[in-house]
Amino acid sequence: MRNKAISKYKVPATVLLACSLLYAQQPPKEAGPFRTPDLVELVKLDPTIKLDIRYATKNNFLGRRVYKEARAFLQRPAAEALVRVNQAVRRQGYGLVIHDGYRPWYVTKIFWDATPEDKKIFVADPAKGSRHNRGCAVDLSLFDLKTGQEVKMPGEYDEMTERSHINYACATPEAKRLRELLRAAMEAEGFAVYEPEWWHYDYKDWKEYPILNVKFSEIGKK
Repeated sequence: MRNKAISKYKVPATVLLACSLLYAQQPPKEAGPFRTPDLVELVKLDPTIKLDIRYATKNNFLGRRVYKEARAFLQRPAAEALVRVNQAVRRQGYGLVIHDGYRPWYVTKIFWDATPEDKKIFVADPAKGSRHNRGCAVDLSLFDLKTGQEVKMPGEYDEMTERSHINYACATPEAKRLRELLRAAMEAEGFAVYEPEWWHYDYKDWKEYPILNVKFSEIGKK
């Protein structure tokens, strides 16, 4: 979402200064068993995937940077499925642009605390954890291979309005076509859309992975 449209939702600086304290908190405990996490970096599997990691910038619904690194990870089966999606849409003249993948639990807590009650359908409850926290959700769109520019969807990424719904009808025919092109390609590889957000897709095996609170810089380290 564009910052001008959501300035009234900006989180106070004091909240972001408390990130380290939030990181020290722990995600909800769950009964397993779970698969062993195997987060992989998307661009290392397929360098043609484009990144536009909004939470590593100020261009997001908070208007603040919450990631120190512009990187995107998914659990390996989900990442490999996404590579196949990218190959499929490239045959139609488009590529995938990723806005977010795996998200540490403490970031979900920041989002929840900063979001007004009437907009919480657009953020995950940290008491339950997010599918992003499990490394099995991805926020994404398409870009045109000829121009390199991101396509125009019915609404902006992270826009907290009715335009974000996957079935929003009052959009241009071209925007709806592109939204459905992305949806069909994602569903063919085991992803399901989160209906209030056209950009958010969950991988079919998300229940098999635990909620994680690992920073990007720590992924892959023992």
